[in-house]
Amino acid sequence: MTRFSVNDRPVEYRMEPDTPLLWALRDASNLTGTKYGCGTGDCGACTVDIDGEAIRSCLVTIAECEGRFVTTIEGLSKDRSHPVQQAWVAEQVPQCGFCQSGMIMAAQALLRQNKRPSAADIDEAMTNICRCGSYPRIRTAIAHAARVMRGDEVIAAAPPPGINPQDAAAAVPALNIPSNSD
Repeated sequence: MTRFSVNDRPVEYRMEPDTPLLWALRDASNLTGTKYGCGTGDCGACTVDIDGEAIRSCLVTIAECEGRFVTTIEGLSKDRSHPVQQAWVAEQVPQCGFCQSGMIMAAQALLRQNKRPSAADIDEAMTNICRCGSYPRIRTAIAHAARVMRGDEVIAAAPPPGINPQDAAAAVPALNIPSNSD
């Protein structure tokens, strides 16, 4: 059994020690924000934060996480109020959205270590692949988030939280569809 912290909660996985962290997060913990992209560590869709460092979770086994602290996109902020998440929305970064959680996790790790990243620093740190090619907006969003994190700027409002499925279902009126017998 492997024990470590995921999103500030202790977890114990009863999986083979050589199980990639990606699959433990997605399959056992249902943390599906961490995406499977390539399985070889090249694309970065599976990036999580392990002890403050951006790590490709497809390349790390759960045994290697023993006693460590893992943060996924779900644990970054409950209400999407993290400055990187806010800047992502403010700069309209997402297109298809597949790579975004990995990008955001890599960006927040960069900004934790470097409060004033240059364009070259951002390019060096952000090795994730965006199939839509939104790199200019990603760079702009990271610079924006850096200014917010330093207190040089404020983003007007956090992105709205998602709709609770029960609320969405309750808001949909019942359809009065006539049957064929009418």
